[in-house]
Amino acid sequence: MALDKGMVVQELGWDSDVDEDLRNDIMDAVDDDLVEEALEAVDAVLLWWREEDGDVADGLVDSLTDLSKAGVIWLMTPKVGRPGHIPASDVAEGTATAGLVLGAPVDLSAQWQAQKVVRPKGARR
Repeated sequence: MALDKGMVVQELGWDSDVDEDLRNDIMDAVDDDLVEEALEAVDAVLLWWREEDGDVADGLVDSLTDLSKAGVIWLMTPKVGRPGHIPASDVAEGTATAGLVLGAPVDLSAQWQAQKVVRPKGARR
């Protein structure tokens, strides 16, 4: 995850099953707390999403509300075989439905993987 000191990171979908060590590492990287309610545009959204949370597209669209135009969403989903795992095809479909671009999964902890989600680049002339 590319997070730098001074970035504002909004956290959505927090629950008791999230990886607290990973959260602390992110707060150390940005040298600040994660925000729940943004007062201004944020640089990144940390979105914890599980199968029971519903449609991935809905969560991603909601994540865009406070995200800056150049911001990224880090979609955190449980790994294969873990409670709440979302099939890769559902994640890909939800991302496409939301009009976003999905990166490859990255293992970040024993339970969670992350995927970078961004707005598509503008059409070239």
